[in-house]
Amino acid sequence: MTFPFNEQPLKKGAFIVFEGLDGSGKGTQIQLLASRLRQENIKVSCSAEPTQSSTGGLIRDVLAGDIKRSPAELGALFLTDRIHHNINSSNGIKMCLENGITVICDRYYYSSFAYQGTECDLEWLMAANLNCPDIIKPDLCIFLDVPPNECSDRISNNRSSKEIFEKSIDTLKAVRSKFFEVFSLLDKSENIAVLNADTPVSELSDKIYEVVKKIL
Repeated sequence: MTFPFNEQPLKKGAFIVFEGLDGSGKGTQIQLLASRLRQENIKVSCSAEPTQSSTGGLIRDVLAGDIKRSPAELGALFLTDRIHHNINSSNGIKMCLENGITVICDRYYYSSFAYQGTECDLEWLMAANLNCPDIIKPDLCIFLDVPPNECSDRISNNRSSKEIFEKSIDTLKAVRSKFFEVFSLLDKSENIAVLNADTPVSELSDKIYEVVKKIL
């Protein structure tokens, strides 16, 4: 196949997800990685779940403790929001990737499996997300592993209020355990890098960059 005027087919963007307990430093590392990639003239879009959609608003009300929902209801809300996140025509993941934009996302279905999966049927939750044709599998998931006690201290020192999953160290411990259970179940079907994130910010940023370079 030839391309007129030396045009080359547009290279698809990479889809990178950051996961970790609340307080693990995901937001800081996402911004550092995005800045570094942009310096290399790579187009980057940063997003997060829950999104800013109406469904995302319902989720944030639950996380803030303003409204009570069952774990299955919350899992279903995240599923709906995730579908919108993938396919919406203004800034959806699919559209960005097809336009050569690398997407860096703060939380994705791994969080649903770990957080809602501690309280409702994990098999159902995983099947609903992994078998949905509108939900794209990431090229890379980076899990920032920080001890739950350290995460709890960071949350207490940096936030005036806590979400429902942040209030108990026991909850953080259970969620961390569930993350690793999920990673074991996914095994080699997903590209997951677990990094010790209880390290200096710049040192961790370099480790993340080395992992990301392998998929770009």
